[in-house]
Amino acid sequence: PGDALDVLVAMNPAALKVNLPDLKPQGIIIVNSDAFNASDLKKAGYEVSPLDDSTLDGYRKIDIPLTTLTKETLKDSELDTKSVARCKNFFALGVIYWLFQRPLQNTIDWLDETFAKRKKRPDLASANQSVLHAGFNYADIASLFQVQYEVPKATLAPGTYRNIQGNAAVGLGLVAASSLSNLKLFLGSYPITPATDILHQLSAYKNYDVTTFQAEDEIAAMCATIGASYAGCLAVTTTSGPGVCLKSEAMGLAIMAELPMLIVDVQRGGPSTGLPTKTEQSDLLQVLYGRNGDSPIPVLACSSPADVFDTTLEACRIALKYMTPVVLLSDGYIANGSEPWKLPDVESMEKIEVNFATDPDTYAPYARDVETLARPWALPGTKGLQHRLGGLEKEDVTGNVSTDADNHERMTHLRAKKVAGIAQDIPPLEIDGAEDAKILVLGWGSTRGAITGAVQRLVAQGAAVAQGHLRHINPLPLGLAETLRSYDHVLLPEMNRGQLSLVIQGTLNVEVDSYTKITGKPFTTEQIVERVLQIVEQNS
Repeated sequence: PGDALDVLVAMNPAALKVNLPDLKPQGIIIVNSDAFNASDLKKAGYEVSPLDDSTLDGYRKIDIPLTTLTKETLKDSELDTKSVARCKNFFALGVIYWLFQRPLQNTIDWLDETFAKRKKRPDLASANQSVLHAGFNYADIASLFQVQYEVPKATLAPGTYRNIQGNAAVGLGLVAASSLSNLKLFLGSYPITPATDILHQLSAYKNYDVTTFQAEDEIAAMCATIGASYAGCLAVTTTSGPGVCLKSEAMGLAIMAELPMLIVDVQRGGPSTGLPTKTEQSDLLQVLYGRNGDSPIPVLACSSPADVFDTTLEACRIALKYMTPVVLLSDGYIANGSEPWKLPDVESMEKIEVNFATDPDTYAPYARDVETLARPWALPGTKGLQHRLGGLEKEDVTGNVSTDADNHERMTHLRAKKVAGIAQDIPPLEIDGAEDAKILVLGWGSTRGAITGAVQRLVAQGAAVAQGHLRHINPLPLGLAETLRSYDHVLLPEMNRGQLSLVIQGTLNVEVDSYTKITGKPFTTEQIVERVLQIVEQNS
């Protein structure tokens, strides 16, 4: 992902003040000079115009009267004054397209599709197209820039690609898992930022036998999901951190009932309502331990919008194979971010095997598979397979309610052993970077992009550094402790107060250097590069 800004278009003084710290030194600032009047300067808290003092020293400033030029371009249109002024965004976009040698046609077609085909004012499509061309031509004729830039095409493996956002990838992954397992997909959710888009998307997939249920609250959504799983569906609920709090007791019920389902947590800043539109990784301890009793649950974390699809499939596979609820962690950065995604070969995708119990002579509700420790899945109404479920402790094998002390201890250990055994079914941690690395940058979730950029830059400079990224958080991959101990220094960046660091140091007894950031913004490549260089200097 991108790091600092190369070009900033400041439509007004307030926009300049807020976003200037994100611009690279010597970066380009395109200023709408029409907006830097006394009134707007005062609103932004400027006593003196930043165009006239030293505020913009060290940057390349380009003054363009965007509002005036847009009005001039559309002086013969029938648009009202407010609509004309709003078109200045496309004038600026035309300038940017000239600067980076980008074609206009894609945007022209998009405007036609957005306004004309949806019958939403085709005159606006025409106006914005005119302004787009005007901005492009103005940049060319006025000789505003000394150079132009060209971003080369990415080197990608052959195949068909589409742009995908993280939340959209969850939806597609769930539909794919439903097809691969031959199970009806049920989503029970309550709207919450930034997870709501998954509910919106899946509600449009009725043709794929998807049922979406918008519940009255988070508790009802979780309980409906448990009911759907009991009925034999691929059952899913989506939420964010505050919703996980409300779902926690019912999640414990799902663990006690040992039913397969997926809880998708698109993390945001907390606690409580917190920062709904900002990103964070602060729900890890909550999903690991935020329930009463010993209630272990598998936890996976996706690392990018394209990775979401595969991680969703993996989470569904584990849930169905091991008869357990599974938590999938995403976050606001992944949910709203996008990247090219290579479409999978549908024919070669591995089926997810599901076997429902059917034989009354061999059935016992809590008999277990020797390999996975999963209990059998019996559909309601199957003759001879009547059984009792609920939140009260179950007797081993029979599933009857039991308050026996030894049985409770045995069942507690069995549930934990089942989750721990998943480690036999997941790959070890992959390491990338310098072969002679002394420093390992370990990450999980959406920090992957910044970590990858930092390690690649450092390795190119000759630094002995490598990276590893965790998809499976509970259980952790086998051999992880030995891998981490093979490095002199393990740096773990997280967008929280060091939650995975606490888990690793507490469960693996391996020392890690916790590097935290809790600003609602993701890490940048430069921040991680600087931290690694500090470690190198301290140990030299």
